[in-house]
Amino acid sequence: MMLELIVRNLLHRPLRTLVGVLAIAVEVALVVLIVGLTSGILAETAKRIQGIGADVMVQPPSSAPILTFSGAPMPVKIGEKLGDLKYVQAVAPALLQFNSSGAVETVWGIDPASFRTVSGGFVFLQGHDLEQPDDLLVDDWAAKSKGIKVGETYKLLNHDWHVVGIIEHGKGARLFVSLATLQDLTGALDRASLFLLKCTRPEHTDDVLDEVRHLLPGYTVRPLSAFLSLMTSTNIPGLNTFIDAMIALAVSIGLLVIFLTMYTTVLERTRDIGVLKSLGAGRVFIVRALLSESAGLCALGIGAGVGLSYLVRAGFLAAFPTLSIEITLEWVLRAAAIALFGAMLGASYPAWLATRKDAVEALSYD
Repeated sequence: MMLELIVRNLLHRPLRTLVGVLAIAVEVALVVLIVGLTSGILAETAKRIQGIGADVMVQPPSSAPILTFSGAPMPVKIGEKLGDLKYVQAVAPALLQFNSSGAVETVWGIDPASFRTVSGGFVFLQGHDLEQPDDLLVDDWAAKSKGIKVGETYKLLNHDWHVVGIIEHGKGARLFVSLATLQDLTGALDRASLFLLKCTRPEHTDDVLDEVRHLLPGYTVRPLSAFLSLMTSTNIPGLNTFIDAMIALAVSIGLLVIFLTMYTTVLERTRDIGVLKSLGAGRVFIVRALLSESAGLCALGIGAGVGLSYLVRAGFLAAFPTLSIEITLEWVLRAAAIALFGAMLGASYPAWLATRKDAVEALSYD
């Protein structure tokens, strides 16, 4: 009986039910996609950093794990001191420059020889390595996204670059240029954003970490093997606050829509509630009926929201191939729980209001 009552009530006003379902779907999709986008970008960035093949990364003091906004605060000469350490086989300086003209991206200035020694070199799909001052390497994802081909001229940082190679993604950045040229363009002569160290053996990594910390006290020294665990929202300043704010916004949308839907439902069904009470229905039955209807509406919205999440992700990835959006079962379940909590909270007052109606007055309601 209860199930039939819920189904009939939901179908009684199909347009209103559809609006409620869409609102909850947007709530669920917003939570899933916001978290999926942030965690996907962080995880993909961490994999690219680990994919360089170095063992240790040295950064300036108080540096965050994410490298997008790195500047050039360290003298390149530090690399010579690092190279003299007992278990260090090779050192590669890198200058990172954030570029926001046309697309949000980070350009890496590298010395091809030292970077090759540390990382093992690029996997070339087309073209060759950096040779001339204005040469540019682009990874395959960026090349596909931007429509870049070998031999073309690509404008970057208000400078014309000659695309000489398309490389396999996963080696730190998507765009690589000559270290000396990037230093000249950015006014960072003889400066670097970070140093990549290759140890003589992987088991010497801890010894190198201790030596670097002793040599450069206060500097940030990280093993690249642990980079994936470092790239979380808790380690990125302000990111958790942003995620919490977006979740709060999503909950507010769902709560308000459910509240308005169930409130108008109670007003419209005043006479029906009177009939139920006259037939012996108690307060518990009426509350359960309204909350069950809200739960049914929420379940439809959750299903639609998960489908909407995958649809939006497919659209974003088609338009922006370099994006990474991770939709995980954990956050789908969390989003569903958040939506259900908001639905029950939004329906609580209308349900309480329904129990307060007098049966005689409700039956005489026109």
